[in-house]
Amino acid sequence: MAHTTSFGNSESQRLISRLAAFARSHTAELLSGALLVVMGLQMFVVISRKSITIDELVLIPSAYYHLVDGDFQQVYEHPALPKIIAAIPLLFVQPNEYKVDPATSLKPDDAKWARQSQFWQKNLSQVDEISFWARAPMIVLTLGLGVLIFSFARTLFGPRVAVLAVALYSLEPTIIGHGRAVHTDVPAAFGYLLFFIALYYYTSITTWRRAAYLGAATAAATLTKYSMLLVGIVLAAVFIILWWRSSNRRNVVIHAAVVIVTMLLVINAAYFFKHAPLTGYDENWIVTYFPAHGQILIHLARALVWLLPKEFVLGILYQFWHNGEGHYAGLLGMYSQKGWWYYFPVAFVLKVTIPFLLVSLAAIGFAIYRVVRSRDYRFGWMLVPTAIYMIFVLFSHIDIGVRYLLPIFPFLIILGGWLLNELLKVKRPIVGLTAVILLLGWIGIEAARAYPNHISYMNEFASGAPHWWYLSDSNVEWGDDIRELATYLHQRGQTRVLDGTLGGFGILSFYNIERVDALNKTNFEHDPPHYLAVGASYLNGSTIPSGPPGSGLETESRVNAFDEYRHRTPETIIGNSIYVFRVR
Repeated sequence: MAHTTSFGNSESQRLISRLAAFARSHTAELLSGALLVVMGLQMFVVISRKSITIDELVLIPSAYYHLVDGDFQQVYEHPALPKIIAAIPLLFVQPNEYKVDPATSLKPDDAKWARQSQFWQKNLSQVDEISFWARAPMIVLTLGLGVLIFSFARTLFGPRVAVLAVALYSLEPTIIGHGRAVHTDVPAAFGYLLFFIALYYYTSITTWRRAAYLGAATAAATLTKYSMLLVGIVLAAVFIILWWRSSNRRNVVIHAAVVIVTMLLVINAAYFFKHAPLTGYDENWIVTYFPAHGQILIHLARALVWLLPKEFVLGILYQFWHNGEGHYAGLLGMYSQKGWWYYFPVAFVLKVTIPFLLVSLAAIGFAIYRVVRSRDYRFGWMLVPTAIYMIFVLFSHIDIGVRYLLPIFPFLIILGGWLLNELLKVKRPIVGLTAVILLLGWIGIEAARAYPNHISYMNEFASGAPHWWYLSDSNVEWGDDIRELATYLHQRGQTRVLDGTLGGFGILSFYNIERVDALNKTNFEHDPPHYLAVGASYLNGSTIPSGPPGSGLETESRVNAFDEYRHRTPETIIGNSIYVFRVR
């Protein structure tokens, strides 16, 4: 018996010894994994209490119809990959579908809206379940981006930098907020980083297999957001340089062909290899939106749909039109449809935590110094992607959210991890360690202060005025606080509300609240609801839609539709995004 006990103790000691050895050899992975797990759990808790955003109101149905029906017309303005990812869990939820009756003779745009809105009406008892499971894979993708950051940082700068980079990533409120939404922004950040990782490995050792991986990564990036077509320009420039400098140009051409074929295969696979021809409605749309070049673009589109899905081609054209038209936005009390070249730098300064801002700017400066002084081209893999994308967005006319900048965040985060590691190596270690702890602790405090309202977070630089004065749209309000607004009203015995929020028109009914349009001033006169809910973006005014003649909303003065309430004290502010006023 004693022998058995001794044997058991020996086995336990060996197991403990092996676990200890494993922990010592995988400390970086375990620490980073723990940080990402905490980040993921936090996001799962938030989606269990937040409603969907206004964009998810249409993106979730379009994701489901894309995957189960092969209906790619739904919100083709965004490419396929985020939709496919979001819709996978819904295969198990099995929501009710809505089929458009051909006998109704609805126009294609009206038919699309009917499918999207009726999707929710047919699944009112499952709204929260559908919302939760559609957003769950986006959280998994966000954690996957953290893994990519860890991997690339470790490859370039070592395991300690990788851990510090993951710490920065897992604490930054903007990433936490947008990482839980069914949208294209975090997927685009994932795709952009994945592309440059694949490019790094291909240019290190140019093999046909790595060329295939590069083609797949390029396709994945372009399938996340159409702005990622930018990587195609980068790819073309790289192959031109390789061809120019190579002694074996035939090999370069073969690898370029491998990349192109792989890209085409992956993009077509995302649309299930379906190739619908252009319809008369599609051609009329092109002529209407591009009157100066309509016929040329129709011929180009007809040729492209032999190689690429029609919806992918039309989505690209839509984004060119959208950027040309611009999108009405607010910045520092100003309004513009075409935006400002400095919009995104200002939004970045206001929306990220101050310590992350300081670390990012300092890291960029030191990285440039290292490239110039020491020819350390590892930093080029951080600086060049950041510069390319930043130059691209400076000329964008769609200035509606810092989320458009998310593709550069992973590169800034890795540079930030490197800078924090350099602080740990100063001559007086206690000074460096204290600085790192203070910086990360400050970011952690900001993340906790923002919880659970990370999307509407702004730092202390935006403390001199209400947040809606500085920025608009998804920076300050995105509709995900409608559920909490409904709870607030129900607690006070109210089932109606004067609504001036982003998303209220589609989301309030999910929670048994009757919406009364606050933009129609006559609704204030005859038996109005007891409460008025005005979103931060409507207080800003830039997102208020135009109305017919005589409505008071037909001119640009509509930005002041709720000016009276800018000067009133609300009864409560929900989620830092919805201002609630008592009407009677």
